[in-house]
Amino acid sequence: MLSILSLSMPPHQELAWKPLGDMDYQMLDWFPMGTKYNIQMLKELRAQHMSGADILGIWESNLPIYNLPQVNPMPELIYSCQDRYDPSQRAVISPTGLVLFQITPESINQMLHFHTAKKLTPLSMQDLIKRGNNLSNDQIVKINQLFVTPSSEAVRTPPIGYQYLNELGRMLVDLIGYVLGFRGLEDVDEVLMAMLSMFAPGKPPAVQYDYATYIAEKIHDQFMNLRRERLFRYTSYIYHLFLFNQPATFSVPLRPLNAQGTPRSVVFWTPVFHRTSVSPYTYCEFIDLFVHPALTVLQGAPPPRLTDDMKRILHLNKIYNIGNWYFYQNHTVIRVYGCELNPFRLPRYVPMRLFALEYFRQFGNSDYLHFQSRNKKSQLKVRNQLGPFLYNRKEEGWKEADRILEGLQLKTSFEWIPYDPNHSISLRRIRYKLGNYAHARLPEIEKYANAPDWEEGTLVEQMTNEEILEQEARNVQKTS
Repeated sequence: MLSILSLSMPPHQELAWKPLGDMDYQMLDWFPMGTKYNIQMLKELRAQHMSGADILGIWESNLPIYNLPQVNPMPELIYSCQDRYDPSQRAVISPTGLVLFQITPESINQMLHFHTAKKLTPLSMQDLIKRGNNLSNDQIVKINQLFVTPSSEAVRTPPIGYQYLNELGRMLVDLIGYVLGFRGLEDVDEVLMAMLSMFAPGKPPAVQYDYATYIAEKIHDQFMNLRRERLFRYTSYIYHLFLFNQPATFSVPLRPLNAQGTPRSVVFWTPVFHRTSVSPYTYCEFIDLFVHPALTVLQGAPPPRLTDDMKRILHLNKIYNIGNWYFYQNHTVIRVYGCELNPFRLPRYVPMRLFALEYFRQFGNSDYLHFQSRNKKSQLKVRNQLGPFLYNRKEEGWKEADRILEGLQLKTSFEWIPYDPNHSISLRRIRYKLGNYAHARLPEIEKYANAPDWEEGTLVEQMTNEEILEQEARNVQKTS
């Protein structure tokens, strides 16, 4: 029986036990547990191959070439691509009928600049399972010798715990897991053993698989079932296909040529969508410079900074309001009445995913501070579902939203306490005999609350000296 989590999990995990459940939790690429940032690993493996130090032929297996950089997830963009996907053409189509990019083995190999005259072996899960179940004792011993940390046990048989692998074994399992579209691993089972068995010291890989066809078919299958299963494992492929085929859409520096002036793989063009922890681009820049232009092409018109649905959540009607929005030149700020957390500086264009997290974070904090912690009835009924998130437990849910947004390395706006411009929190506190909550007036900012858009001469939040230096350093990295 396979122990790979992504194959044993149901399409929708039971999320009720989580303080804040993410229904799109299966829309994330495989992120290795033990390997280096994969652009660095790609360069190192290629250097080892060129120097003759790659005794196992890892580069010749082509696995590193199909391991794309770790990227920031944005399920909304994947859903939009799926909405515009024409299965008969295997292509994502614009509203005007233009083919934006195809999802075929040829298009994948073209963007990766992969060419070979060798005949590649078709890759299928059924074949790997069959081969893994038929491994000989000698093959299992060889895998142990090459990829398993020596222990008191003479030979470990599948399933082998990931923690028992040596550094080389973990690297290869991570490479394989990414290409196969796994989300996480507990054990190295027969499928992975079959893949590991193709490596032997001093010899080229016993098999060279057709990874491009496998990946193209997996993307097609996952697109066809996306709305029902909410499962997608190849976000990085979609980002790179979009960039490679529509480079003029994105106003970021691109480096499609190497130092010698010859074309190179799209993975080296730009880090704009690379994981924020290793990219010179901030998460807000990822949204504003990549996600928003891509959505504009997919939808035929630029999405607004805040959708009408988001505005209605904050302002249901003239009487029932829970907060305001502020459009700054380079970011967007939401302030919920009574919240005493500094709001995050969200991107100029706010996806529902980020809006939902900031809504739960601020509303939950306000409700907890003023009412829940004092055993009083909640001030208002909070939505228990917004975007992909299920707000299951107020006590911990808003803290989980805060933790997720902090993980995106977003900056925060200035402190504004108390914030209660329509006195709704104060009036309810007085009703509960909890005392007044006098709003701190900042008329030069308040007059721009809930503006339809940003205009020259309105809100520009000043950067600190530290932020200016950080931005200058990032700008140097973007073009180096």
